[in-house]
Amino acid sequence: MIDQKKAEFRKALREVKNLPTLPGIVAKLSRMAEDPDTTTEQMGKLISKDHILSAKLLKLVNSAFYGFPQKISSLSSAIILLGFNVIKSLIISASIFELMETSDLELWEHSLGTAVIANVMAKRLGINDPEEVSTAGLIHDIGKVAIKMELPAEYDKICNLVEMKQISFLEAELLVLGIDHSEVGGWLAKSWFLPKKLVEPIAHHHHPKKATDETLACAILHFSDVLIRGLGYGHGADIWVPPLSKKAFEELGVGADDFDEILDEVDEKLWDVKGFSIEIQQEQDRED
Repeated sequence: MIDQKKAEFRKALREVKNLPTLPGIVAKLSRMAEDPDTTTEQMGKLISKDHILSAKLLKLVNSAFYGFPQKISSLSSAIILLGFNVIKSLIISASIFELMETSDLELWEHSLGTAVIANVMAKRLGINDPEEVSTAGLIHDIGKVAIKMELPAEYDKICNLVEMKQISFLEAELLVLGIDHSEVGGWLAKSWFLPKKLVEPIAHHHHPKKATDETLACAILHFSDVLIRGLGYGHGADIWVPPLSKKAFEELGVGADDFDEILDEVDEKLWDVKGFSIEIQQEQDRED
């Protein structure tokens, strides 16, 4: 009976209906990206037709977790700097995190903080396209949003277990659903046809040893998620800092001497993230 219930939860989460599907604009952009004659200006014009989406994209691109020295004022510039895969992911992020901004600002703040550290680490380690790793950080907990939207009663049970038993959200998910948010996030990322460089870190950010191709990106995201929790950017009653995977730590090659440098580098950006979250909260208050 319990196994049957868990199978039903898996089915419900695999067939998520309450979250936005891939916006139609992404399908058009995908077709344009396959055409060698398409220019970034043409892509930018297409996105600009959706004024709300384009404003959100520019806000995300100019936020602290990318850390560009100059303000990016046009979508075509953003596409050139970030590449199509990141822009595609940010279009999804803009849709998904509209829910998070209004219903779970703390998770949004945790996600932004994870993205900040992931960006710093990716650049330190010389990864090509560090912005893709940052974007994986931004949407790494999308599975939590799916569970909250699709299975609200079970989500409440998970939150109650976290408080009553003083266990992590991950442990409570496994007790209630038999599955955790990272696996759900991996399903969603695959269903949106995101590249493996994004899918694997999202799916394995709690268990980086499961990664097969993007081992370094998974290690970075795992480390970033653990570190940001250690710095107090957690999620509600789940105050527990998950253990750091020894394999991931070795993969990063980070020594004790590196920590001060890393923390100094992320500190100022995290203040910017706090400001970004406060700005979102103020916008919500004005709308209310």
